[in-house]
Amino acid sequence: MTRKYFGTDGIRGRANGVITPDLALKVGQATGIAFHRGEHRHRVVIGKDTRLSGYMIEYAMVAGFTSVGMDVMLLGPMPTPAVAMLTRSMRADLGVMISASHNPYEDNGIKLFGPDGHKLNDEVEAEISALLDSDLSPRLSTSPMLGRAKRIESAHARYIEFAKRTLPRNMSLEGLRIVVDCANGAAYKVAPEALWELGAEVIAIGVEPDGLNINKDVGSTHPAALIQKVRELRADVGIALDGDADRVLIVDEQGQVVDGDQLMAVIARSWQEDGRLSQPGIVATVMSNLGLERYLGGLGLSLARTSVGDRYVLEHMRAHGFNVGGEQSGHIILSDYGTTGDGLVAALQLLAVVKRQDKPVSEVCHCFEPLPQILKNVRYKQGHPLKEKPVVSAIEAATQLLGAGGRLVIRPSGTEPVIRVMAEGDDADLVMRAVDDVVEAVTKAAA
Repeated sequence: MTRKYFGTDGIRGRANGVITPDLALKVGQATGIAFHRGEHRHRVVIGKDTRLSGYMIEYAMVAGFTSVGMDVMLLGPMPTPAVAMLTRSMRADLGVMISASHNPYEDNGIKLFGPDGHKLNDEVEAEISALLDSDLSPRLSTSPMLGRAKRIESAHARYIEFAKRTLPRNMSLEGLRIVVDCANGAAYKVAPEALWELGAEVIAIGVEPDGLNINKDVGSTHPAALIQKVRELRADVGIALDGDADRVLIVDEQGQVVDGDQLMAVIARSWQEDGRLSQPGIVATVMSNLGLERYLGGLGLSLARTSVGDRYVLEHMRAHGFNVGGEQSGHIILSDYGTTGDGLVAALQLLAVVKRQDKPVSEVCHCFEPLPQILKNVRYKQGHPLKEKPVVSAIEAATQLLGAGGRLVIRPSGTEPVIRVMAEGDDADLVMRAVDDVVEAVTKAAA
């Protein structure tokens, strides 16, 4: 099925290129119409990150929603998981997050949540897409039925209290020196304040957004600044969020990066010991390291794998009753607390283990040795390189080369014309050969 508007995580593209005020207005109208169910007064909450284009998109969406009779509650800059939580908490019919996550400031996007705080499924997105391609003027509200808009000043405090309550009662972070990097993004206020209120000594970087510097040389996709600050201040731990704070990476006291796979291992082990796992295992994607799968197996836990994308992880979690899942990139979904990845809450779960074990972060987080893993991207202009016979043959040969001790994952990107080739295994040389052979074949087919 061709997806005209929605990608794997809402609608995303260049601001004033793909994401125009006209599109934002129509998305507001179409989504408001799709969620106009029942006779009650309908409400939508809108949050955003710190991109300059957020103002443009926010006000256009307010115009769209109010024009179809939906009241709007504006949250201002807020993490994506906060918008999902507040959609449920404030009994809204719909939630909107205006963000392009870890992308540079030139991009922006629109993420939509249903009244349960979950991202919309394909069927609802298809319904909205059909409305976007139709004439909506006959369905606009009459003058007395237009919606109203207001700002919610308590939104930050609500989310901070929610995040704090995910820790065990009476647990304090006192004695921990924490550097938190907010990527000049949506969590620049709430994350440092939550950590400070929990008793930590907090040093915050990436908390001076100017509309143009979100994710620029800071945040979970650029951890060098955090590593330097952790080492400089001899901090106990560094926490790196991305632009909308739905993903997190950790830097230990030695300045080493801890990715999402290690974080999931820590949380899975801790929750297993506490009897909190709803299933004997967790959910991750095809990109998670084989070392994680083997580590979990040693604990008697399974690793269910999905396609890349936190929405697919969550879908599998909901369908099969798992309460821990995530991605190597740092999207950690803990469904006991939220309906999407939450970087701050995931970091707090790690800090709870650190406090309980009274060990350095480097010891707590080094659960397994990752297997050698290599990822290369091949850009193409058109066609379907993966269907070409030489590519199919190269993939089969690489799979046989790796054998039972390795994995080969080849997939087209969901956001750009790129083929991603990943392999991992016990033998680093074989892994490199397997990737290079497939990349060569795909490159020739894409020429």
